[in-house]
Amino acid sequence: MRKKHKSNLINGEWTENGSQFMSVNPSDTADLIGPFFEATENDCHLAISSARNAYEAWSESQLEERKKILDQIGEALINNSQEIGKLIAREEGKTVAEGVGEVYRSGQFFQYFGAEVLRQMGEVAMSVRPNIDIEVTREPLGVIGVITPWNFPVAVAAWKIAPAIAFGNSVVLKPSEIVPASASAFAEIIHQSDLPDGVFNCVQGSGDVGQIITSNKNIDGISFTGSVKTGNQIAQNSIKNMVRIQMEMGSKNALVVLKDANIETAVQCAINGAFFGTGQKCTASSRLIVEEKIHDEFVAALTEATKALVVGHALDEKTQIGPAVDDRQFKQNKKYLDEALKKGAKMVAGDEKIDANTNGFFMRPTLLINTDNNMKINREEVFGPIACVIRANDYDHALAISNDSDFGLSSGIVTDSLKHANHFKRNSQSGCVMVNLPTAGTDYHVPFGGRKASSYGPREQGQYAKEFFTIVKTSYISSV
Repeated sequence: MRKKHKSNLINGEWTENGSQFMSVNPSDTADLIGPFFEATENDCHLAISSARNAYEAWSESQLEERKKILDQIGEALINNSQEIGKLIAREEGKTVAEGVGEVYRSGQFFQYFGAEVLRQMGEVAMSVRPNIDIEVTREPLGVIGVITPWNFPVAVAAWKIAPAIAFGNSVVLKPSEIVPASASAFAEIIHQSDLPDGVFNCVQGSGDVGQIITSNKNIDGISFTGSVKTGNQIAQNSIKNMVRIQMEMGSKNALVVLKDANIETAVQCAINGAFFGTGQKCTASSRLIVEEKIHDEFVAALTEATKALVVGHALDEKTQIGPAVDDRQFKQNKKYLDEALKKGAKMVAGDEKIDANTNGFFMRPTLLINTDNNMKINREEVFGPIACVIRANDYDHALAISNDSDFGLSSGIVTDSLKHANHFKRNSQSGCVMVNLPTAGTDYHVPFGGRKASSYGPREQGQYAKEFFTIVKTSYISSV
């Protein structure tokens, strides 16, 4: 691994042409990880041209060559998971264990799609006309623009890029400007593999870089994870050029706790889903909808468990909850919290002072009660370690509250009732449903995505990834 962080990888070469920007450790703002260089407009166009030029040969590459390279990248990510995981913890603020786990899982993404490369099964159909055969096959989409968020700087990139190159596409990655070092380390792993130059390119910088990519007519598809606001802009840019889009955006996930739930299970699901990763997950459970009969017992147990969580420097092995990713996110969290308290919410955990040896964006996991589903904090994505408890009269009321949202990514229910669990699975308006599990936590070999404003376009991951990264072709062959 190269120790000096690089910025932009274009056609197999690292470049540093644009203006500088800095990466800062959110656990210790005196620790500067950068500087990095924002890609210029010319850099972006060169990256796209490089991807276009490399596409033809890569799209016709042999399957075993693709598999070998994907396995190679996956193995390198796994072997370097400790080093890159610590870098993610330092730059993004999640704990070292979470950072290492993210990189290790990213390696598994590449290994999975290495195996998926060989699943090149088409379809043969009979025609309604005599002496005609029909074949249905899939071909690569083309040049893919990949735009990723800061909260999973390696994993989200991996689950987009691995299937993209597995199915014969070339890629231009634009990572979040908040985590350039993590993106650089990931790009370096790919750069050191046997992947031909130009098949993968990485351009760093602000939203201006993303704007250039999503507006370019030589891009065939955009895979994006981020905010609804940015997603709307990307959709507008892409439609002008008739570009295929795949977008994962906001969420407001609910965890329903019924009166027959095991309290210990419910508390662990809430703690894991709401607070781990500092609540900075699109699958985090920020709404805890609790049936009246168990409400007080659940709140008491969850309050105690929440207060016991250790907040601190992400590189400290004792830390369970790291800092917010930056000052903007920290202030946004506080703004949502202050408004909720003014509207009548009551804080039962989260007001304790944090004794830290460094200047970081630390915030205690915060639990609010006396909230309802009409409050702003329960309507909009906060993306911080804040969970709100909402009382429900019964199961039907809880389900209605859960579905009363503009979003629909992940939802969960804690219950011992098979009847209610099955009904919830069928009727929860979300793309992922968890039963007696945290709302956060998914597998890489099955589809991932949501409904409503949470997602747009084909699903990600598993075999469903081919729906976005390939084009279906129907061929008719006359035997006469």
